[in-house]
Amino acid sequence: MKKLPQIDRFEIRLSGTGGQGLITLGRMLGYALAMGHGYYATQTQSYGPEARGGSSRADVVVSSKPISYPKTENLDLLVALSQQACNSYYHYMKRSGILLVDSQLVQQPPTNVYLALPFTEMATKKIGNPMALNTIVLGAVTHLLPFADVKAMRSALLENLPQKIHEVNLKAFNLGLKQARQTFGDASGLWQMVEAEAESEADFSD
Repeated sequence: MKKLPQIDRFEIRLSGTGGQGLITLGRMLGYALAMGHGYYATQTQSYGPEARGGSSRADVVVSSKPISYPKTENLDLLVALSQQACNSYYHYMKRSGILLVDSQLVQQPPTNVYLALPFTEMATKKIGNPMALNTIVLGAVTHLLPFADVKAMRSALLENLPQKIHEVNLKAFNLGLKQARQTFGDASGLWQMVEAEAESEADFSD
């Protein structure tokens, strides 16, 4: 595995509704960044009273140094798989953060600057299994995180899932990764562009 970059503190929120596998996704992502990469990582979660249909979110904080406060405060990456989640959590984002949404389920993003993929449609039509939604998202998030190693993420995925569903989830992960690469292009360039736009807005407001 290549030498990974140093991270001061990076905050991720995975949000949507119950039944989308977000808690599992958060656990896999936190595990992969800690055990597969060697970063410090914390993972917290919150979900509504309903098993399905209620609100759900999983937060991950990752750093090269010990994490003094485990909860998210200023999001670098917000993944929103429902309109309600997008509306509720957008204002927690940094100016230099990236918003990633499900293009079918979030049709009115609160900003013109966002990334979108049809995650639900991909799970249903291309994988043939709606339960693979969270693994498709993991693949896309892996592409967007400039410090994520693809091999380490795949290994963590297999370590956290039963062997009988390895094949379908590897297919889903690779689909999300490939689609994000094709749609969004170079991830490092995306972050540089967002940071430049944030700095420009800050200068203008001053």
